[in-house]
Amino acid sequence: MQSDTKRSVIILLFLTLAVLLMAGFYGRAWWQNRALGREDGFIFVTDIDRWRKTAREREVTARYDLSLGPQLHDFPLQLGDWTGEDVPQTNVEVQILLEPEEYVYRRYRNAEGDILWLSIIGSRQTKSFHPPQICYDAAGWRTDIASEVVPLDAGELYAMQVLAQKEDWTHLVLYFFLYPDHLRDPGQGMVLFKVTAPVTHSQADALARAKAFIRLVFSEAR
Repeated sequence: MQSDTKRSVIILLFLTLAVLLMAGFYGRAWWQNRALGREDGFIFVTDIDRWRKTAREREVTARYDLSLGPQLHDFPLQLGDWTGEDVPQTNVEVQILLEPEEYVYRRYRNAEGDILWLSIIGSRQTKSFHPPQICYDAAGWRTDIASEVVPLDAGELYAMQVLAQKEDWTHLVLYFFLYPDHLRDPGQGMVLFKVTAPVTHSQADALARAKAFIRLVFSEAR
């Protein structure tokens, strides 16, 4: 009898600890969420990983509505010195395998003839997202991965950087994930924001162009 009582007490202690840990996690997220939406612009939570929170998670203010929905296609075609055009997504495998709810795919050019590619993918399914380097690796590109800081008007956000090389081609990619709040519930939707800069002059120039483009979209981070 004493053994059963002791076992019951241990189980109760473990359950209590689990409840307290969950309450602490969701309570912290709830308090953080109270601050969202208080400032001008559209507030999101960004991170470089879709599976777990990292130390590079940030609250950011966007100048445009990048929440999951058809308004993603209203993202401006004219952005600073960049003029964009929608590019039809002809890769049927992308639609079948990823099944994104929203997919914006554009090519932007500036007066100097430089090109940037913008991909915005929105979905409530985790299967819709995978690190871009997977596609490059599958196509025979050599890739190097690192995290990169992007200074904004105030604060900074973090992106994953992919440097992909194949024969005479080099692409520099910056991407990160956008969540509506700190709870990061997949059911509320998630968005991948990705900028690809072909390296035509130098890697440093491509990186500077990609960062400058991101700064046209996001004004501050906390």
